[in-house]
Amino acid sequence: TPPLEVEERKEVEKQKEEEIEVEVSREEKEEEGKGELKRRPEEALERKAPERRFSIKTIFSPLTTITESIRKRKRRTTALEEVGPPLVKPKRVPRTLKEELPPADWKVLKEYEVRGGVAMIRIYLDPETSNYIYWVIEPPLSDVEKDNLKRLKDLLQVSLPYSLEAVEEERREKFLLEHLDKVMEDYRIKMSENSLEKVRYYIVRDFLGFNKIDPIMHDPHVEDISCDGPGIPIYLYHRDYGSIKTNVAFPTDEELDGFVVSLAQKCRKTISVANPILDATLPNGSRLNATYGREVTTRGSSFTIRKFREEPLTVVDLVENNTMSADMAAHFWLAVQYGESMIFAGGTASGKTSTMNAISIFIPPSSKIISIEDTREVNLPHENWIAGITRGGAEAERPGDIGMYDLLRAALRQRPEYVIVGEVRGKETMTMFQAMATGHTTYSTMHADSVKSIVYRLENPPIGIPRVLIQALNLVAIHKQLKVKEKRVRRITELVEIIDIEPTTLEIVTNQVFRWNPRTDTFVYGGHSNLYEKIMDMEDLSRDEVLEERDRRAEIISWMVKNGVRKFWDVARVVGEYYEDPHRTLSIIEKNPEVEGNPLEVFERAAEKGRKEHLKAKSVAA
Repeated sequence: TPPLEVEERKEVEKQKEEEIEVEVSREEKEEEGKGELKRRPEEALERKAPERRFSIKTIFSPLTTITESIRKRKRRTTALEEVGPPLVKPKRVPRTLKEELPPADWKVLKEYEVRGGVAMIRIYLDPETSNYIYWVIEPPLSDVEKDNLKRLKDLLQVSLPYSLEAVEEERREKFLLEHLDKVMEDYRIKMSENSLEKVRYYIVRDFLGFNKIDPIMHDPHVEDISCDGPGIPIYLYHRDYGSIKTNVAFPTDEELDGFVVSLAQKCRKTISVANPILDATLPNGSRLNATYGREVTTRGSSFTIRKFREEPLTVVDLVENNTMSADMAAHFWLAVQYGESMIFAGGTASGKTSTMNAISIFIPPSSKIISIEDTREVNLPHENWIAGITRGGAEAERPGDIGMYDLLRAALRQRPEYVIVGEVRGKETMTMFQAMATGHTTYSTMHADSVKSIVYRLENPPIGIPRVLIQALNLVAIHKQLKVKEKRVRRITELVEIIDIEPTTLEIVTNQVFRWNPRTDTFVYGGHSNLYEKIMDMEDLSRDEVLEERDRRAEIISWMVKNGVRKFWDVARVVGEYYEDPHRTLSIIEKNPEVEGNPLEVFERAAEKGRKEHLKAKSVAA
């Protein structure tokens, strides 16, 4: 027999002997302190792989190489080690958020809890670089707890009866934890209450949440989350500290690729080497842009998440943050009521969409509204609202896709009073301006930093709007992200009206209604508005009467700011009451300038009382 075949046969016989030893039930006494090695029930299940027995065919068939045999033996050895000794009940660890922390000389600037206090966020200042560091602290796991967690996750993946997506959202966590308890009972896995609490946190985080970035996703101070590749720290945009680095990273290509795929699955989309770019909306409303592998991003997979606010910003928030003044907010209110079409322009993350969504609350409650977006961002309190969203992207490049242009054409056949377009960038812009010219009040956003930039973008490809059609636009709000007193802020730096086109020069005539004064961080009224002239003609009012109406609305907004009426539905309630009876609304806020307790309850009680008195007076008169 050739020497190589003898070696291979010996190798196979050796492997078979090891298998037989494993399959035989045994009890083996170990050295003192190691205890007894007992087989677990699940080990028997795992070892019931298809039996391989010696036969003439086995001996004389083409044998695997020695290298493959050794590799298989190593895999079996590893599998045995994973099954290994029984799970040791870990010692009780105090429930503290201990974790590897930065050097002691780093200053803690801010500390707060997320996820109901299970995880913690700390903002550090690195004294050497003077940079801020965002530090995520999660419950620490011992080696035994890590092994238990890994094993339970593997068991859950194969034992869950169906996808968690099939379970109602509000029941998913309860369903998952109940199944976890069942798996632990079936496989006789026991651990302390403290360990179980931590394991449950990580199970919920990884199966229902966002894995390593889950605490960041639950941080209300974070606006954007960005990962540039494997082994690179995740960066985020914090409302108080701007763009800062975190202590979170995905160390390997495999881990990051898997996470990007899981994000795509949450959006019910696919991402792959064939289609490595994804634009989608996460179930919580956040916007996702991701790339897969190194096909289009040479440093590896990447993703950026623009977080969706569960409670949308209102005009009250914008006035309180000094993004605009109360007078500007009142001007927007009048512009919305009297059908002025607007474009909200600015750079990335300058607050364009937030302002557009906030001022849309001024749309009269019974008006018909249609919104059109490629990723869902607009959120309105109105009942008579159709929320349209593209299928397959804004441009509709493939068969079956429905783009912004298709949705806008369909919207104009539904007789809307207000049309809200998420962002214009292509051929849908021509349709939008034609809608403006035919009397449809339209709002949209655009990336531009001035009125001149807007006109340039509109007139040139790929949009190509004739200048004569641009005058259908009434108002432009320019947004900028700036630094004021070393703090990142957002400001509406200009509120500009499009008046007309000069017939001889074809230059666009504009009027600056409000401008931001950087020296004082205040907003200055320009002294004239074409909108007020329009209202004077429509309502047969004097200029002073129109300005008084603006001041009354500014007073209502200031009252809400002063008394903390900031929630989306609360602001909508006050605005709706003003549309119903302006005099009653003004009377309520004049009688209750500063409210103790819940201001909306006081407002609603007074409004209901006034409504009853009004009905009583009408019945007496009748």
